[in-house]
Amino acid sequence: MERTGFEPFGEPLVSSTDTQPKSRAAKIVLRAGTGLFWSLVAAIVLARAAFFEPGVYDSFSHVASLAKSLIF
Repeated sequence: MERTGFEPFGEPLVSSTDTQPKSRAAKIVLRAGTGLFWSLVAAIVLARAAFFEPGVYDSFSHVASLAKSLIF
């Protein structure tokens, strides 16, 4: 029996030619969306690195007081 078109879990397989955008506008939109996504990822990582305070969670008492203030 030949398995064409479905993976072992029953999902239909999509060939590599079907996933490629066919028109030039679709390719541009795909590249713009991918570029926007990765630039947002880079901005978030850089902002996190810039504003991270390394000593915030060093002591347990600080974490406990922070948790207590959040709960009560």
